[in-house]
Amino acid sequence: MSILKAIILLGGLGLLFGAILAYASKKFAVEVDEREEKILAVLPGANCGGCGFPGCGGMAAAIVKGDAPVNGCPVGGAAVAAKVAEIMGVSAGSEEKMVATVKCSGTCDKAKDKYVHQGLKDCRAAAALIGGAKGCSAGCLGFGTCVSVCKFDAIKVIDGVAVVDESKCVNCGKCREVCPKGLIVEKPASKEVFVKCNSHEFGKAVKVNCSAGCIGCGACAKACPVEAITLDNKLAVVDYDKCIGCKVCVEKCPTKVISGDISDRRKVVIDEEICIGCTACARQCKFDAIEGEKKQPHKVNQDKCRGCHLCLQKCKKGAMSLVDEGAKATN
Repeated sequence: MSILKAIILLGGLGLLFGAILAYASKKFAVEVDEREEKILAVLPGANCGGCGFPGCGGMAAAIVKGDAPVNGCPVGGAAVAAKVAEIMGVSAGSEEKMVATVKCSGTCDKAKDKYVHQGLKDCRAAAALIGGAKGCSAGCLGFGTCVSVCKFDAIKVIDGVAVVDESKCVNCGKCREVCPKGLIVEKPASKEVFVKCNSHEFGKAVKVNCSAGCIGCGACAKACPVEAITLDNKLAVVDYDKCIGCKVCVEKCPTKVISGDISDRRKVVIDEEICIGCTACARQCKFDAIEGEKKQPHKVNQDKCRGCHLCLQKCKKGAMSLVDEGAKATN
């Protein structure tokens, strides 16, 4: 009989507390904007923190509150931004895709070491020991701490230096956070030209430790037709708002520390039968490679042309085309 009473008592208490909880859940419920749930559903779910918020849930909440842009997810890119913008009823806008890149070209055959590191294979631990084993105090230590935090398999250590696969990089920023040398920075994905060095030493000191370092000679800055390169404390820096991708700096750099494939540059030719001599292309050319009088067909001096293609953007008659290495014109 006592057991039955206990069961009834416990059952009654359960019903009572259940009713209280049900009432409290309705009374004190926090309303969630349905847009937040919809946005969370279209976000990639990587929870990488690259957006600056605690996971995709935090990002979704911030977008709805107006504290984050609709295109703020670095993993989802333009496709996810378009879906989020549709949910929010705004325009996604268009921004240049940014990727991570490493400011070092001091591979094993080019960079010298101060000692043989036999401790923990971690860049942060190595850097704590008189800056690491690499002779250049600004160089990549090559133990792959950045690799260990990348969720997208976008970074590898090749020949002692971290290298980013830009096709996989989503610019989440995790690799930048853990690099003790501050070597990993972001750059526009469309820009190939990049100074792969982070040393601010004088040229002689750079050469002693690495044959691939920037020696601050300024040859690149002098050769740049649009003043897109300057020297910042003995280190060349590219202004991507000005850079036209002509790769003249790549040609002029004596240590080849500026990245860029000059073999893929395709020069321009003009179809004289179509050209009306408006001079728009000539005014745009930074190398004085386009010759001809006004209202007369123009020609491109192939010796001067650097394949930046700025002139193509100005020709309204479609008289300009690209020429391959074998001098075969293609539209």
